[in-house]
Amino acid sequence: MDWLTWYNALEKPAWTPAPRTIGTIWQILYPVILVSFGFVFYRAWSGSVSWWIALPFAINLAANIAFTPIQFGLRNMPLAAADILVVWATIIWMVIAIWPSHRWVALAQGPYLVWVSIAMVLQLSITWMNRGR
Repeated sequence: MDWLTWYNALEKPAWTPAPRTIGTIWQILYPVILVSFGFVFYRAWSGSVSWWIALPFAINLAANIAFTPIQFGLRNMPLAAADILVVWATIIWMVIAIWPSHRWVALAQGPYLVWVSIAMVLQLSITWMNRGR
């Protein structure tokens, strides 16, 4: 069965956004992520910020990229739930790490944090509602 058929068959909270809405939100967030993360990685590469500051950005990027294959490829709901917790926690870590040197980068993560907070509650809810599947 394809991923959309599988996803649509899952029990979900009534407030679950349509897949198209979720996709649109990510299309808005990805350019912000690209610019702000690119800035941090460039600064780390050039030595103007520590690699320790870039570390949460790198972990977040890896966890964000891993989510779709885990959720829709492996169809492993508990692992996807753990992954989104990593994404959420690293956003907070990123904001704390970059705030002293580049506040605009920290502030740019606001919409990302809001969306991932919603997505995290959604993922945890779906995982709970479909436990045993």
